[in-house]
Order: sequence, then C-alpha cells, then structure tokens
Amino acid sequence: MKTLLGSLLALVILAWGWDVVNAVPPTAAHPLWIARQEALYLSGLLSIAMMSLTMFLATRPVWLEAPLGGMDRIYRTHKWAGILAGSFAALHWLIEMSGDILKSMIGREGRVPKEKFVGFLEVLRDLAEDMGEWAFYVVLAMLAITLWKKFPYKTWRILHRAMPVLYLMLAFHAALLAPRDYWVQPIGGLVAVLLAAGVYGAIRSLLGDIGRSRVATGNIIAIEHPANEVTTVRCHLVRGWRGHQAGQFAFVTFDDKEGAHPFTIASADHGDSTVSFQIKALGDYTKHLAERLQPGQTVRVEGPYGRFDIARRDPRARQIWIAGGIGVTPFLAWLESLQAKPEGAPTADLHYCTRDQAKDSFVPRLESLCATLPGIRLHIHDARQGAILKAEALGATKDAEIWFCGPSGLANALRNGIRAMGLQPLFHQEAFEMR
Repeated sequence: MKTLLGSLLALVILAWGWDVVNAVPPTAAHPLWIARQEALYLSGLLSIAMMSLTMFLATRPVWLEAPLGGMDRIYRTHKWAGILAGSFAALHWLIEMSGDILKSMIGREGRVPKEKFVGFLEVLRDLAEDMGEWAFYVVLAMLAITLWKKFPYKTWRILHRAMPVLYLMLAFHAALLAPRDYWVQPIGGLVAVLLAAGVYGAIRSLLGDIGRSRVATGNIIAIEHPANEVTTVRCHLVRGWRGHQAGQFAFVTFDDKEGAHPFTIASADHGDSTVSFQIKALGDYTKHLAERLQPGQTVRVEGPYGRFDIARRDPRARQIWIAGGIGVTPFLAWLESLQAKPEGAPTADLHYCTRDQAKDSFVPRLESLCATLPGIRLHIHDARQGAILKAEALGATKDAEIWFCGPSGLANALRNGIRAMGLQPLFHQEAFEMR
C-alpha cells in the first residue's frame, strides 16, 4: 500500500517539478505569488491523483490482488488514497484562500496573470470552478464521516454512493482549470491517464457494474447459532459460483437495502457450490442478522477474493498460524480442506485466542479438525484464565512464516514483541475494512 501511494505521489511531484523547471515565470510576478500559484497546482494535482486511484481501485481489479497482496489490501489502499485525496483537497482550498493574506502583505501588484479564454471555453471554465468548489465541501464532509467510526455504516454507505458523481465533477474541474502548457508536458499525459482511470471507475460504479461478473446467486439452506454472538449461514449457490480457495472471502448480500458485506468463507470447497459463513455480531447489521434470515431466502455472493490462501504458504518455513476470535474462520476452512489428505497436511502451530474457552463454540470444532491432522499442534489461549498470547510464546520465529487473522490490536502487539526480539518473520495478515 505505502509503495503504491508513495510512488504515485512521487511521480506526480516529479512531473510537476519538470514543468516548474522548464517554465518561464512572468517577469513582473512576485516570487510569493508564483510560489502560491505552483503550490495551488501541486495540491490540486496530488488530490485528483489520489482520488483517481481511489475510484479505479473501487472497481475491485482482481489482477491487482497478486502485486498488492489481496483484495483486502486493495480496499485498504482505496481507503487511504481517499483520505489523502481529501487532505490534499483541503490544502488546495487553504492555499486558494491565502490570496487575501498575500494581498494584505505585498499587495495586488506582482500577481501571476490569469490565462485568457473566450467564448464557450470561458463559460465551461467558470462552471468547472464552481463545480469544483461545491464538490470540495461534500468531499470534506465525506472525509470527516469516514474517519468518524461511530457514524452508522448503513448511512455512510448510502452517502458513499455519491462519490462517483463528485469525482466526475472534480475531474471536470481539474481538466478545465489545468494550465494550457500542461498538455504539452509530461504532467499533462500523467493527468490524462489518471483522469481516464478515475472516470472509468466512476462510470462502472454508476452503472452498477462493479463485481457483476463474479456474482453468484443461490439460497440459504441452513442457519445455526453455535454461540450467542455467532451465526452460521450455509448457502447453496445455484448459478455463477466458480469455487474458492480455503481462506478467501466474499461480498455477501442478504438484503438489497443493506447491500454487500465482506465475510470470510469458513468452509472448504467440496465442489458442490456450497459455502458457509461464520458471522459474529460486531455491529448494528450483524447483531440482528440472525433475526432477518431464514432458510430458502435468496442470497448473492460476489467473489471469491483474497490471498489468505493456504496454498501460498512457504513449505520450507516453520508455520505459525494465529487466530483471534472470529478471525478463526479462514483457519477453519484451511483445516477442513486438509481433511481429504491428512498425510499431506503441513506441520504448524495453530494458536487460537479466545475470551472464554468454556463458552467458545469454535474450540470443539478446532479440536475435532486438528485431531485428524497430526502435524497441526493446537494451542488455546483463554483470556479468562489469564492466558494472553505473547510473542515469546510463539517460539523460534527467525525462519518462520506467520499467518494472522484477528483483532488489529493483537496483531500490533505480536509484531512489536517480535521486533523487540530482533526478528522479522514473514507476517501475513488480513487487513480488510469497508471504511
């Protein structure tokens, strides 16, 4: 994520810098007015670049899963690109407002002359300027709502649907107000590519085309309640399902009004188009999900996505698998997929962190699956008994490969503990967040 975002930002800055170096500043212009003008251009370029990336990644490009590390990473990049876009847009607005400060400091003299346009093009530029300002205020509000985690997800999702329209307004603003000399410089080619990618994403979103080719339809065949806060939903997908690898996730739609939610597929692929989801009550939607579902109900499943795949493990590395709470679901799928050929199962230490082992319905399931896999050593860490997993308990991790799915707080504590020991094993972690 950091590499992609940093590379794009650097590319924009370099292209902008090329134009600055080769531009001939107006002779009568004051250096502060020139600096303000270039800062205005740069902040606008960085904002539209990040927003274009955000819109393109929203199309869920499967071909980027391998280089970026999975759809969860793509969505994380999408999220932070959007946050950066809003931040640079705010900076762009502040720089625009700084004109009054400069007037009071050095006066109007020495201002950079504005480019002259006539006719219909002038009308379009005026419209683009107004549209950019309107869109900016909405984008800033969306940024605040996205960062405010307590804001209801359902309302946020509805508001989020306006982003493609806002992007098209800002793209129009950027294309019309960019300096004319940009279009004969490298920066112009870069802006054109970014706008094309962003418009592509915005149009696909408005047409409802995102993920359509990967949608399977079917019915709920069973609903179970293994624990108070967990609902097991088994679905039979009649049409469109292409199978999955153990550990992948899918976007599941039980209710069109609520929309799709990402859930890890908690079962192996047995070739019968049947998938299971273990859904924990973590929010308003999942808390009341069991009351809304019934056998026979229609379901849409888009996917599969993700790179949390047991087939990607390094057979030469010591395997350490760590699950926290509902993060056990991909490992349930892994263990189930190994049942067909237990003799081929890898050797691994599976650490499961639970609040209360006595009331945890996943513990018996894990014990049953691991009983037939002699290479899998199961370790239960019961928080109620004071058994909190520490990095030291993982043993030798120098040549290990760690697969983690669970709370980010636990992941950060383990990472920090491992680094404190001077070690840096390969650490795979699901990082999916819808907002």
